[in-house]
Amino acid sequence: MKRLLSFVIILLLWPLVLAAQGSMKMNGQPVDVAQWITRHFGRGKTPPFSFLYGGKPSARIIGKWKHTLVKQPATDDCQLKYLATYTDPATGLRVECDVTGWTDYAVVEWVLRFENTGSANTLQISRVRTVDVALQHPAATPVVYYANGSDASRSDFAPRQMSLAPGDTLRMTPRGGRSSDGAFPFFNLETSPGEGVVVAVGWSGTWTATLASSDARAISMNAGLHALDAALLPGEKIRTASICLLFWNGGGRMTGNNRFRRYMLAHHSRHIDGKPVYYPIFGGFNWGDPAPCNEYTCMTTEYAIALMQRTKLFGLSPEAFWLDAGWYDGAADYATGRNWANTVGNWTPDAERFPQGLAPIGNYAKQNVGARFMVWFEPERVFKGTRWYREHPQWMLDAGGDNCLFNLANPEARQWMSREIGDILQRNSIDHYRQDFNIAPAQIWAANDEPGRQGITEVKYIEGLYAFWDYLLQRFPHLLIDNCASGGRRIDYETMLRSAPMWRTDYQYGEPVGYQCHTYGLEFFLSQHATGLYHVDPFDARSAFGSAVVFNWKLTQQGEAFTDMKRTMDEFKRVRPYYYEDFYPLSGTADLTGDDVWLAYQLHRPADQTGCIIAFRRAQSQQADYTVKLSALQADDEYLLESCDGAAPQTIAGKQMMEGLTLHLDRPRSSALIFYRKK
Repeated sequence: MKRLLSFVIILLLWPLVLAAQGSMKMNGQPVDVAQWITRHFGRGKTPPFSFLYGGKPSARIIGKWKHTLVKQPATDDCQLKYLATYTDPATGLRVECDVTGWTDYAVVEWVLRFENTGSANTLQISRVRTVDVALQHPAATPVVYYANGSDASRSDFAPRQMSLAPGDTLRMTPRGGRSSDGAFPFFNLETSPGEGVVVAVGWSGTWTATLASSDARAISMNAGLHALDAALLPGEKIRTASICLLFWNGGGRMTGNNRFRRYMLAHHSRHIDGKPVYYPIFGGFNWGDPAPCNEYTCMTTEYAIALMQRTKLFGLSPEAFWLDAGWYDGAADYATGRNWANTVGNWTPDAERFPQGLAPIGNYAKQNVGARFMVWFEPERVFKGTRWYREHPQWMLDAGGDNCLFNLANPEARQWMSREIGDILQRNSIDHYRQDFNIAPAQIWAANDEPGRQGITEVKYIEGLYAFWDYLLQRFPHLLIDNCASGGRRIDYETMLRSAPMWRTDYQYGEPVGYQCHTYGLEFFLSQHATGLYHVDPFDARSAFGSAVVFNWKLTQQGEAFTDMKRTMDEFKRVRPYYYEDFYPLSGTADLTGDDVWLAYQLHRPADQTGCIIAFRRAQSQQADYTVKLSALQADDEYLLESCDGAAPQTIAGKQMMEGLTLHLDRPRSSALIFYRKK
């Protein structure tokens, strides 16, 4: 309860301090993206963003500034691009807004930049809101559908909803400087039945968003940076948060959610050779050796190759092998108390365990198993005393304690780190890059701000993070980035463009009920995420299914048969493509973290009217039957249902499945996986 009150604060009858910057009418009609852009960013229009400049609201002064709106070259037939600029003739502050529209999904996204083109410092820039609008809607009670952020608990990413009656306010802000730590920067605002807007915030630090109902026909919505209050130096330019608005109408709220999921895959995710990527089926190297080993501090070249040989022998080779923390210098010096966590900054393979570096492992994976090789790094956190700390003390952001931040806000430091990490990847035959971030950076950023420049360190640090990742993706065109930050604590619109969370939470490893909840919550907005799979029992295994998976079972101990592992892998390969299709929750949005409930969801491919149902009866549930109502089927058609658990196939009318399909599981702690197709 304390966490909820601290990081997602719901205040009733809260007066609006500042009026919204612009106005948007929600009238039940499809949005014309080109018209929307020119209507809100054109000459004489009040733009849909806001800030304070010298303490004055931008809405009061920006209309007197020089304005341009220039169409830019597009890269896609469905794309529209514009650059809107607003320049203060008195101080030289220039505000740029890069606006992109996607006509196929009714999406408008933009990012805000500030530049000082004058010869003196600007006035203070503060309360920057990349979006700040009043949504005018028919008389109804809007509902906002949002989610928890990550807290390493069962309730990570749990779906939430709140009705916004006049006077109600919902405020969301993550903690500690990581974008999904305690709050989640994606939500769907249903302004009236059958119409709404999905909103995504792109800022990998501390963002803030507020939704407030001022009266029965208007919702004030803003989102942007949490802490910036700074003057810009002459010639200085900064970027701020990006924002995405996806407009939807017709059907229920899942119309918007599924359109947003598809938009992300089509236009805002990692593409290779012009196509959205499938993140791999990963396999670990027998994680969890006996003490004093920790993580992979006992791994050697020979052992890694032997494990790859064994997976190939039993037909269990993944698409990518995953080497996590502990492969670098000092991590295995147990006598001195060193381990994987207090040696970050020693980014050289341990010469005793890996005398030729990691390249023999990566090469063997590709040449002998047909798999790629991913390796864990945590370059932003630098433990004092490590090589990076000793050799480059001028690039460390320090606020006391044992850890520093490598200063990505410094262009020289960031360029050096980009080349250094890139060279390590190349020398060691590493195909995919896993970046962790086990530190809350907000206090360190704040401690390194200059007077009158609050938030500048964070802004430039986040800019440096994006530039670093973009460098790697450009240098290695087939690289994938796994975004980990103590699990899934840095998931936002910008990180999802460049990466995906393949270890989405540090919640208790392998605990199936929590894993079910995490899948269910994330699927409302994002299709690309994964977690670890430890056991072959269907209840456990299916709890970890997603668009990707990390097989963490052991091939060196008794207890589970490799034939069951192969069955589990084959089952996952069959269901995996459906996670890239449409998602429908079958268990509502109430609290689903208990051991006495069912949880079920549907994955549906509209193109061929096929899909699957995944359901779990938990250990303390007294219900053997559970009725679900499927979506998106054709009422007059019949569907063939095929169970993966031994039940005979059956044919059922689409209408009946949508009105109520009863699932039956005899035993508590059991699951169902049912595929369906139109006959």
